[in-house]
Amino acid sequence: MELHNLKPAEGSTKNRKRIGRGQGSGRGGTSTRGHKGAQSRSGYSSKKGFEGGQMPLQRRVPKFGFKNINRIEYHGINLDAIQKLVEAKGFTTIDRTVLVENGLASKNDLVKILGRGELKAKVDIKVNAFSATAKAAIEANGGVAEIQK
Repeated sequence: MELHNLKPAEGSTKNRKRIGRGQGSGRGGTSTRGHKGAQSRSGYSSKKGFEGGQMPLQRRVPKFGFKNINRIEYHGINLDAIQKLVEAKGFTTIDRTVLVENGLASKNDLVKILGRGELKAKVDIKVNAFSATAKAAIEANGGVAEIQK
């Protein structure tokens, strides 16, 4: 095998359609564009979502819902994740910086502690918000649940 006798595998390449090369080619005349109309002209491009004059999908489907601009979005962290963190690293106080350093939250997240799982350790936690069950579980173990602004 040498460079001068290399060729692609059988059936892997096709010749392109040579349109507009005379009547004898079978693709002359209208050059596969049909007769007249915008689509036969050069420079034609349809609008995004255009369905040939039929009512387009984005207009057939009804509008619903809304986006509340005043919503405060919290990043939820459950008690079982806090328990794993305490067992692994031995923290007694946890705040947002500890959670960010250990990959449980991003630095711009507002953090809310949620009540899934069981907390066995006494931990003081200082974050943006707590669910009622999480706060009760933390205080039941002698810890402090403090809201940080």
